[in-house]
Amino acid sequence: MKNFITNLSISKAAMVVGIAFITSVFIVTLVDDFILANFVVPGDTEALASDIESNKRRFEFAVVGYLLVLVLDAIIGLALYVILKPANKNLASLTAVLRLLYAFTLIIGLFALAFQIIDVYDYASIKLLGYVFFALHIFILGYSIFRSEYIPKSLGILLLVASFTYIVFFIDFHLPETLQVIIMSTMAIAELLLSIWLIAKRNKLPKD
Repeated sequence: MKNFITNLSISKAAMVVGIAFITSVFIVTLVDDFILANFVVPGDTEALASDIESNKRRFEFAVVGYLLVLVLDAIIGLALYVILKPANKNLASLTAVLRLLYAFTLIIGLFALAFQIIDVYDYASIKLLGYVFFALHIFILGYSIFRSEYIPKSLGILLLVASFTYIVFFIDFHLPETLQVIIMSTMAIAELLLSIWLIAKRNKLPKD
């Protein structure tokens, strides 16, 4: 891990973040819209447990897919440290640590669920803890970008706003479906725009 960081230039780290995030979006879409397309709506834990029992092979593929996404999340966290370090090393470290905590929390939860060490109720609690880490990560990431002099402040503001939208995972506001879609879109768009910007402007970032 240390060699990965020390051998990664800022321009390459920007490319890593962009490609890793876009790849993770593709995998999540594949898992959610195809592999788990016939599973119940998330939130109905009893029906989900029944579906897992009757579709074990499909669930195993989904677990592998999500594990790949979480590994990509860990890589993104390390690459973001490289990108943000010139602006503020402490904030860059905190940004990376929070993303790693999110990824490893969910990885542990997925393994425990796959091997039936925990049930879907326990996994939901672990996943919620992971989202706490992720929401904090997005907030610190947005703040770090806002304070930097080489990434647009507008991206930082968008990420800060997106970090507060994660409250919908912690409190059931009974929001209209349209508003839920808008909130979820804000989360995805914030990181996607940052990824696209990093790929396009990677050669204009600070040199090592």
